[in-house]
Amino acid sequence: MPGTSGYRQVTLFSETDIHGTITFVNDMFCLVSKYTREELVGKPHNIVRHPDMPKKLFQLWWSAIKKGEVFRAIVKNRAKDGSHYWVQATIMPVLNKHNEVIKYIAARHLITDETKAQELYREQVKLLRLDEVASEV
Repeated sequence: MPGTSGYRQVTLFSETDIHGTITFVNDMFCLVSKYTREELVGKPHNIVRHPDMPKKLFQLWWSAIKKGEVFRAIVKNRAKDGSHYWVQATIMPVLNKHNEVIKYIAARHLITDETKAQELYREQVKLLRLDEVASEV
């Protein structure tokens, strides 16, 4: 939660189509990820996926949002320069009047305390029963 210890009051916002292709990012997303808007729009959202993150997390993520559910997770992302940053992500499907997913929106709060981020991530691993966790996250 922004404003609590370890979080910076910064929101990274993005929208994707139903296939995960980025259609919009806010300025803060660009600043933190070190990509320009032009480098992001039209690309798959996994452009910022860090290789330490287990595939199972994203399988759970896609399973939930495709069903119209909101998904929340602590995620380690990779910036364009190879550095990493942690976010608390909330991904929400946008539905049409027939309850069909037409796009996804995501709001991420930047976690600036590395120790806190890793602690939250380890809790998430236990809660979601993520089996394949990189040795050094």
